[in-house]
Amino acid sequence: MSLEATALSYLSANEESLSELAKDIWDHPELGLHEYRSSRLIADELEKAGFSVEMGVARMPTAFVASWGEGGAIIGILGEYDALPGLSQQVSAAREPVEDGFPGHGCGHNLLGVASLGAALAAKEALERDGIRGTIRYYGCPAEETLVGKIFMAKAGLFDDLDAVIAWHPGYVNSVQGRVSTLAMNSFKVNFRGVAAHAGAAPHAGRSALDGVLLMDVGVNYLREHVIPEARIHGVITDGGKAPNIVPAYAQVWYYLRAPRRGQVDDIYARMLDIAEGAALMTGTTHDVEFLTGCYELLPNDVIGGLMLERMKQVGGPGFTDQDRDFAKQLQRTLPQRAAEIEGVLKITHTEVTRKDLGDPLCEKIIEPRLEQGVMPYSTDVGDVSHVAPTGSLSTCCHALGIPLHSWQYVASTGSGIGFKAMMLAARTMGLTMLDLIMKPDVLKAARDEFVEKTGGKQYVSPLPGGAAPH
Repeated sequence: MSLEATALSYLSANEESLSELAKDIWDHPELGLHEYRSSRLIADELEKAGFSVEMGVARMPTAFVASWGEGGAIIGILGEYDALPGLSQQVSAAREPVEDGFPGHGCGHNLLGVASLGAALAAKEALERDGIRGTIRYYGCPAEETLVGKIFMAKAGLFDDLDAVIAWHPGYVNSVQGRVSTLAMNSFKVNFRGVAAHAGAAPHAGRSALDGVLLMDVGVNYLREHVIPEARIHGVITDGGKAPNIVPAYAQVWYYLRAPRRGQVDDIYARMLDIAEGAALMTGTTHDVEFLTGCYELLPNDVIGGLMLERMKQVGGPGFTDQDRDFAKQLQRTLPQRAAEIEGVLKITHTEVTRKDLGDPLCEKIIEPRLEQGVMPYSTDVGDVSHVAPTGSLSTCCHALGIPLHSWQYVASTGSGIGFKAMMLAARTMGLTMLDLIMKPDVLKAARDEFVEKTGGKQYVSPLPGGAAPH
């Protein structure tokens, strides 16, 4: 039996147990940095299979690294398992929380971590059977939703010795990342501190921290005209004082700053810090900056992406049933409109892809990736990993056409047969790709050469300040 046949046979034999594990994590959703049960479930499976596991890496209790093998190429695969707040939902086409206000897997990370687990175990099974040298490294990455896990793991150097990285994310199309990047980002809070006073009797004795926040926001709004059009600055006032008759001694504003390139974020961020200083000077207050996290844009690797696409075509579609299609249609009927989402899918895959190719209600074909350069309007901490080692990423159809991420409809999908079948397509594709990267040194070298060319040979520098701690 060939290596690929062994890997595929392993995944077929363990499809039910992997689906049960994904459902178990779905049944017990945990927020970022609190995924104690979910991370342990996956780590236990890796330990049982002979991987050595180190828990609590990069100062995060729910982060871990599991390794198997020695010598040869070192191939990493990324796993996630954090849920989203307030999205508790049953597997139902009506809004029915399991428990009001509780988390739910509205981004499919219950599938993400388990598909990567299946791929790692399948590749290990094939290599071990034939006594082939190679190293598989599974990364248990917490708190992706708040862009924390991989950022701190990258800063700790945990990806530095990898030859290549495999990643995926639940989506609508069955395809690879292609040449589509994401936005680099900084998340930071600015705390202003002033002097409290009676707002009616002695406002002159006070120094308003809220005035500092408001003037900073005015300055940021004027800045928008003078930054690149692709940049995005969004913020909220998290604390503006306690009562109108008290001059606020403390106030806080929280910003997300995004741009297509890390250097662009750095430049705009420096200008925002100047605005904060100016606002403090104008109001006679003091201020400090609380840097929460920052990430790089995604750097897709064409060589690894092409390899993944070949393997996905070989594996074939997710194999949805009539029951899956019926459930998908029921979920679609709960949406107010779907046209905008459909058009969005078309734009990020390939301009020549038709709606017929995409499928409705579910994508059942393998879709060619977009050949043009593009940027998705969100950020991911996979971006930092992709600036440390050559990284390829894919998506599979985990929901009905038109359903938005971070919705209760998405939660219902990721706990159903739709999600589990899509998860297995991802596992099969990634498992075979890992074997290819270990067995084909020429392909691995081409991926590295592309990486060096795209990075200009520059070493990754973490956007996190020296003393930053996971939030």
